[in-house]
Amino acid sequence: MNDFQNTPPVLEVRDLNKSFDKTDVLKGVNFSVSKGEALTIIGSSGSGKTTLLRCINFLETAEKGKILVNGNVIFDAESTHKDTPEEKRQKQLSLGLVFQSFNLFPQYNVLQNVTLASNLAAKSNPDFKKHKKEILAEIEENAKRLIARVGLTEKLNNYPCELSGGQQQRVAIARALAMNPAILCFDEPTSALDPELTGEVLAVIKDLANDGITMIIVTHEMKFARDVSSRVIFMDSGVIAESGTPEEIFENPKSERLRNFLNYLSN
Repeated sequence: MNDFQNTPPVLEVRDLNKSFDKTDVLKGVNFSVSKGEALTIIGSSGSGKTTLLRCINFLETAEKGKILVNGNVIFDAESTHKDTPEEKRQKQLSLGLVFQSFNLFPQYNVLQNVTLASNLAAKSNPDFKKHKKEILAEIEENAKRLIARVGLTEKLNNYPCELSGGQQQRVAIARALAMNPAILCFDEPTSALDPELTGEVLAVIKDLANDGITMIIVTHEMKFARDVSSRVIFMDSGVIAESGTPEEIFENPKSERLRNFLNYLSN
């Protein structure tokens, strides 16, 4: 297990608060993620896990707190500055998110799904018109490399309807990697899959962790969390109730709530 304690954080979340209809969903959440770290977040349904990921990825707006990436503040609830569409897009691209559902565009094949965001982003490059052919060729080559990385080279020209759920989720992972995010986030990436397809997606994520990709993974797969995590966070009722190494969380839980949660999953 690598020691990340002395490594500068890629992501810092400070005192994040979020509510819906006067119900507090996040209550002063604080944590950081270092480069190369695989952080998993576990907890019961409604504990705030998905809301936390959505706030980090600007799909929800927290009422209080700050988010920093590589030391730069990308969100401050107290700031009066309103991001331009381009500023918001650049911030969103600093973090990649793989959803529970695959969210692929049905009218595009695998290669097109993976290159789409990169092609759109490239158009804002001042040299795009002058070097369009070279830029698009480089984007396509990178996409093919990522598609091969998730084991789908033979499906390059297939459409989502021609893929299994596991294959679609692997395309979604390649698509997220294509933008070279500072952190790759997963929100229950296997929850929409049949059990026999879960393993192929978890194997890809494990390989990425072994390659040092910085990740935050919300998961209900406890064995996977044990095997892959650098660190595990247990969320309960909108707060981080416990945090530690996989050994500390799974073999020596300190709180009764965590013990009950793990016992429930094991039964």
